[in-house]
Amino acid sequence: MSRLAQTHGLTDIQQEILSTVRDFVDKEIIPVATELEHRDEYPTQIVEGLKELGLFGLMIPEEYGGLGESLLTYALCVEEIARGWMSVSGIINTHFIVAYMLKQHGTQEQKDTFLPRMALGEVRGAFSMSEPALGSDVSAITSKGVRDGDEYVLNGQKMWLTNGGTSNLVAVLCRSDEGHPEGTARHKSMTTFLVEKEPGFGEVRPGLTIPGKIDKMGYKGVDTTELIMDGLRIPANRVLGGTTGRGFYQMMDGVEVGRVNVAARGCGVAQRAFELGVSYAQQRHTFGKPIAQHQGIQFKLAEMATKVEAAHAMMVNAARKKDSGERNDLEAGMAKYLASEYCKEVVEDAFRIHGGYGFSKEYEIERLYREAPMLLIGEGTAEIQKMIIGRRLLEEYRFQG
Repeated sequence: MSRLAQTHGLTDIQQEILSTVRDFVDKEIIPVATELEHRDEYPTQIVEGLKELGLFGLMIPEEYGGLGESLLTYALCVEEIARGWMSVSGIINTHFIVAYMLKQHGTQEQKDTFLPRMALGEVRGAFSMSEPALGSDVSAITSKGVRDGDEYVLNGQKMWLTNGGTSNLVAVLCRSDEGHPEGTARHKSMTTFLVEKEPGFGEVRPGLTIPGKIDKMGYKGVDTTELIMDGLRIPANRVLGGTTGRGFYQMMDGVEVGRVNVAARGCGVAQRAFELGVSYAQQRHTFGKPIAQHQGIQFKLAEMATKVEAAHAMMVNAARKKDSGERNDLEAGMAKYLASEYCKEVVEDAFRIHGGYGFSKEYEIERLYREAPMLLIGEGTAEIQKMIIGRRLLEEYRFQG
């Protein structure tokens, strides 16, 4: 086990879960990740293995067939999985956010219907806020849900759905003006709809089309898609929580824990980059000795390890605060911001240590170099995190003069 990024105070059960996941990553993910990534191939066997481990139900309560574990346990598992291949952690993350939103905000019927099958991985989740013309400005969404008897009719186009093709349950945020008079704040006229669909591409149910995978620089293997709704009819009992106008709050609650997840992913990718860098530096020789014995490289390794350690500590703190029932948007924003920035820097230093070989697809660091930038954008850009952090700090430190 690595000296870095240790988490103190874990229970025996948490340690056992993490040890099992780490073993799975080392044996089943790392040996095949780069080959699958270069082919942009969905990791079917890996996903089946995660189902068998029960990871799709890690935070789903035991009464619904899950393991009932904490956000901290989940984040530490994500850290391990991202260390193996970040795309796999994305497959779990979107599923987890939908399950979390159902657990926190769903009606009893919605929980009973979906959570047991989500715990088994039979129902796999995706969630959708962004649209082609907007990402960070969630309140500006234009997709609409209009009441028609016992159903809602949904129209609009969504963008950047992780698991858009492979999922069969999508939480979609739309504008719904029902019961919200003119002049109502935009974020108070949004509703989350639970959309069931067939996995795949094309018209996956009447009125719903998943055009195909978006070709990306990195973060391959996992499918990222658009979602087009054209007269999509959804039963009224598939409004999350049963009440319209709560969608923005529900989604932000999900994204808050998602930011802890992105921080964990940054920690995992940074750990792997450090492992690759420190290993290569002891094998590569220049001027008659391993480059690890050159002070310039030792300085890089020292900085990399310090960043790995600091990011992990902030991620753990944010997860523990959420688990305690306290508000953690400040800590989650800080952790996501720092971990993603440090991840990019640690990966680049490992890339530099590899020299020319870092540019070769034969070496794992080439894949990490393309994956790290996604963390600067996902679940809110670095700039959005700094806005959130700044506003919260001004709330906490309001001038009293």
